[in-house]
Amino acid sequence: MADHKNSIPEDELEPCENGADNGNNEEADLEADIEASPEAQIAQLEQDLAVVKDRMLRLAAELENTRRRADREKQDAAKFGISNFARDMLTVADNFQRALDAAPDGDAPKDVIESFINGIQLTEKEMMSALQRHGVIRLEPAGEKFDPNLHQAIAEVPGNGAPAGIVVDIVQPGFVIGERVLRPAMVTVSSGAEVKDAPSKDSA
Repeated sequence: MADHKNSIPEDELEPCENGADNGNNEEADLEADIEASPEAQIAQLEQDLAVVKDRMLRLAAELENTRRRADREKQDAAKFGISNFARDMLTVADNFQRALDAAPDGDAPKDVIESFINGIQLTEKEMMSALQRHGVIRLEPAGEKFDPNLHQAIAEVPGNGAPAGIVVDIVQPGFVIGERVLRPAMVTVSSGAEVKDAPSKDSA
């Protein structure tokens, strides 16, 4: 009876044997890695280095292609970016030429002269519309507060009721494109003073 109790069934021994086998396999793999020859390790490193080098060369070539494409697009923009604007200006120039060709003589009837002036005014309006289509805005700041970033004061004059620092007259309109000033408006600015009437002869 004692012998029967101390005996262990054979099927219960198998997991221990399998675990021992797995441990032996892992140890064998580790030993194989450790025992790899220096030549094999160098060969593996050279292979890894070749892969990295190939990737770097491909990346460098892609970056170079991107840079060249950007340079080409920049050059094209500089050459042809003004094409639409120039096309609109050609239309305006044609209309100005037609107006000059139709300019009346000094002794022309009044209605002919008025028609010529109207034609010039329409052409000027067309030109301003073309400029606005391309983001060029005309500055006519009469009655606005003087802005040194947009206006150029050429004189300070009595305001005739306008507060000091207010634009009174526009000598030459200015132009901006976006936030960039192409030309500041040349203006006169109110000093805030009133114009005094000249003394009459009776009061002298």
